[in-house]
Amino acid sequence: MMKTRFLFFGLIISLSFFSCQKDDVTSEPNLIIKFKFDPNQVRLNNLGQPATIPSGNAAQTPIFNTISAHYFELAPNTFTQLGQGTVLYHAPETMAGGSSAIDFDQSKIVAQDEVFLSIPLSQVTQGSYEWVRVSLSYQNFDVSIRNAGTDYTGTFASFVGFNTYINTHNIGTNTFPVNANRAQGYWAFGLNGFPFATSGQAPAGATTVPNPIAATSPIPQGSCVVTGKFANNLVIKGNETKDVVVTLSLSINNSIEWTEVNADGKYEPSIGENMVDMGLRGLIPSHDK
Repeated sequence: MMKTRFLFFGLIISLSFFSCQKDDVTSEPNLIIKFKFDPNQVRLNNLGQPATIPSGNAAQTPIFNTISAHYFELAPNTFTQLGQGTVLYHAPETMAGGSSAIDFDQSKIVAQDEVFLSIPLSQVTQGSYEWVRVSLSYQNFDVSIRNAGTDYTGTFASFVGFNTYINTHNIGTNTFPVNANRAQGYWAFGLNGFPFATSGQAPAGATTVPNPIAATSPIPQGSCVVTGKFANNLVIKGNETKDVVVTLSLSINNSIEWTEVNADGKYEPSIGENMVDMGLRGLIPSHDK
């Protein structure tokens, strides 16, 4: 009986010790990056100013599915040059297409509110950050298409990065073998529920990339580094004990723009209405700290 009691108390002590050990284990807090697609956010031009739709063009607000980014940076102020802030992410690149390009096969693609990046806060340089710069690379969204008086829904894959190497990509059951680099503005389209697919290239320099601090901190031509300002600076002190979530709200307000042949506000590629711009129309970052 005495031996049994010692075994019982020994078991209780062991369990108590294990429980204490488990409670003492804490995970390191992270900086978490998520995307949001806002159809009502102000529509901006390349200089970060409110933009109207040019005469002769029309636009619509798409239904966004997913997005990917190539680069993420926190900038302390309006004079911080691109690359001189705290760079927290740079997606894999490849030379498979003959020149440096984003490797689409290794791109992380997420929907709204999914975690795009999770970085230990210990790896984020301490400081006060006023701006976010994010280089967008891929968008997938649904749009309304008109053909012979009937409206359909189709899905676009839009590659807005500076240069992207693509093996084969898919839209639903439609397969697009590329096996080459594609410059900013390459797109592919599949008509939902019908055996129709096509692809094309928007004109060079036509993709809108809002940068409100272009006068003091410009971005390279052909890049898609969208710049946005925190309402309140993101301050990293190094003593954080919980995750900090940064939400990148992107304006999709009439972000799909085409040339009109029939001035009815309906996108009709079959009569020669060509897509000219698929750029996001602004970035408003926020944080929960």
